[in-house]
Amino acid sequence: MHEQLQARLLEAALHGQVASVWADVQPDQVAVIDPWGQRTFAQISAAANRLVRALRRLGVGPGDPVAVVCSNRAEMIEILDASMCGGWRLTPVNWRLKREEIAYILDNCGAKAVIVEARFEEALAAAGDAEVPRRVVLGEAAGFLDYDELLAAEDGADLPDPHVGSVMLYTSGTTGRPKGVYRANPVIIPPTGMSAGGVPYDRAVDRHFCPGPAYHAAPLAFDIRAALNAGVPVVFAERWDSEGVLGLIDRHGITHSHMVPVMFQRLLALPEHVRGRYSLASLKQVMHGAAPTPPEVKRAMMAWLGPKLLEYYGGSEGGVIFYISAAEWLAKPGSVGKVPLGAQVRILDDDGRPLPNGETGGVYLQSPAANPFVYFKDPEKTASTYRGEFFTLGDVGHFDADGYLFLTGRTAECIISGGVNIYPQEIDNEILKHPAVEDCCTVGAPNEEFGEEVRSIVALKPGAEATPELAEDIRDLVRAHLAGYKVPRVVEFVDEVPRNSQGKLLRKDVRARYWAGRERQI
Repeated sequence: MHEQLQARLLEAALHGQVASVWADVQPDQVAVIDPWGQRTFAQISAAANRLVRALRRLGVGPGDPVAVVCSNRAEMIEILDASMCGGWRLTPVNWRLKREEIAYILDNCGAKAVIVEARFEEALAAAGDAEVPRRVVLGEAAGFLDYDELLAAEDGADLPDPHVGSVMLYTSGTTGRPKGVYRANPVIIPPTGMSAGGVPYDRAVDRHFCPGPAYHAAPLAFDIRAALNAGVPVVFAERWDSEGVLGLIDRHGITHSHMVPVMFQRLLALPEHVRGRYSLASLKQVMHGAAPTPPEVKRAMMAWLGPKLLEYYGGSEGGVIFYISAAEWLAKPGSVGKVPLGAQVRILDDDGRPLPNGETGGVYLQSPAANPFVYFKDPEKTASTYRGEFFTLGDVGHFDADGYLFLTGRTAECIISGGVNIYPQEIDNEILKHPAVEDCCTVGAPNEEFGEEVRSIVALKPGAEATPELAEDIRDLVRAHLAGYKVPRVVEFVDEVPRNSQGKLLRKDVRARYWAGRERQI
């Protein structure tokens, strides 16, 4: 990248105005392609500026929390860019959640405004439940301001007084509800001209493909912000469709993308003659992470695509991100890479003592001293996660003699199914509402496609009969209040749910029985 342009972009990043630079440098270049059409860099930047001005007139200013419930479409990027230069704390919300789940997040983050895509009726209702004062809709909905009408009334010129914004994502853990990952200061992503962690972008030819939901941390960082900050167009898939994904890669000449293991498995499951219809020769790099990839799946993908996979390990909490190339992984199968230059990672025992290479313990990542994260409004969970300046995502692992990290299990109770984090306690709370249930425990059990599946063991009250009909009734209860991916695949009836002498649920023991005899525990 030209030095003068690079310097200009770095300066703009400090004010959240990278989009404005690209709107000036390549105004007519396509920035976003979604199922409904496409937008140029100039159009995206102007829309973001208009949205900032519109919300300012409604009383939403720098530092204020704003939420968005939106699918993979150009408006999602307009809203993200508006938050970056308008100074908001933006919370993207999973549109798959149920009404009460969305309402909780809107209330917890303190949203002063919410922007909702009209087809997500649960989210429209949740905005009222949470009493969000300013409600905007993409489409039409009673009681909401029209997004397009708001923007049409404003000026799209660059803001004379930009304020750099931030993103606060909600992540699942071990207890209670999802928690917001909060930092006091914005995280500046330098527009380096590199795809995250790997192959450099070439603006002249490259296009980045986002097949996963944009509300997740990894697609936001790796698919959207990294690409657009480098002036590279983003191509959205509305939802996952295996053959459709191959078609988009072929049709648009996709060069970079990011996927999770279950996506690999679904692509590999396509018949050979279907896969053969599409050319993937344009691909330069496919990042993957969020959950462990079975070695046989990764080898099959590399046999198909070549050595184009780049694996990462990290979390919404940030801090340290590991990367491992295809060549390194083949030499160290199962590893997630070495500690990045300048970062620190420790393997600690249960008492917080460092362990040497080869010994397994909790994986603790260094948090940036100048801008550490906390779990929003939850000091107890924050304190339990940290040991000094190091925090854990709940993973267990070890370093080998060459300094490569291997993840072998998890101390946290969080279930990771298809790359999505799920609270077991949240599911227990719903199951315990059933009049026939005495006690229960939800864990992640092995699943060949998703890595883990949600499974619940249930002890019934005296007089209740364990039947397939009752199991389905319990699943229906969960389905009525939580997103579909949280519904237990299996409800197993037991005489007693294991607890210790103090009555504490022994969730690890329950989980262990399903993973016994397996080399990996995640």
